[in-house]
Amino acid sequence: MKGRGRYGLVALVAFAAALAAVLVARTWIAPEPRVESEVHSLIHKRLKLDAAQEQAIRVLEADFARRRAALEAEMRADNARLAQAIAAEHGYGPKVGEAVDRSHSVMGMLQKETLKHIFAMRAVLRPDQAAQFDVVVVKVLTQPAS
Repeated sequence: MKGRGRYGLVALVAFAAALAAVLVARTWIAPEPRVESEVHSLIHKRLKLDAAQEQAIRVLEADFARRRAALEAEMRADNARLAQAIAAEHGYGPKVGEAVDRSHSVMGMLQKETLKHIFAMRAVLRPDQAAQFDVVVVKVLTQPAS
């Protein structure tokens, strides 16, 4: 293989590696967090919320949905930067490391925002509801991944 053929093969391998990195990252990001889904199921299906609690929770959820969407958009942009870095460096170089660090930072921000949201919802609950809420949150955070 000479000249163009070799460069074509390198470009194809780099593209495949970048695509694989994006797909792996999407797999980790795409699933809905178990904590959030189980907690929301508890709030909306098992706890007997009054009208004021329902309204307060709706406001909290709308606000969190906006913040989460913005952070998820940042993570998608980070994945694109990671793919570009992989394509440029063809290995774990400084650009790849920087892209990974940036992605982890945004993931951490999303986790913090999720926890703030959970605590904000908890603050709306009566003590008996909060006790049930706490049990579910602890259970979800300590059960093995499925």
